Amino acid sequence: MANNIPDDILKIQKKLASFEKDSRNYKKYTKILAKHIKKYTMKKRVTSHIKTIESVEKIYKENKFED
Repeated sequence: MANNIPDDILKIQKKLASFEKDSRNYKKYTKILAKHIKKYTMKKRVTSHIKTIESVEKIYKENKFED
């Protein structure tokens, strides 16, 4: 399973690299990047939880029919 970084995060990182550290734009883009990363990781966590729940339900159904 490949962990692909979304294009929007890569674009923000490239833009952030062009600014001087501690400049006004650097701080602004750092906040924007943090929001995008938080949103991306939350999305990954939710999909992971959903897959776990589906797997547990599948195992439960398989075992229930065997009894």
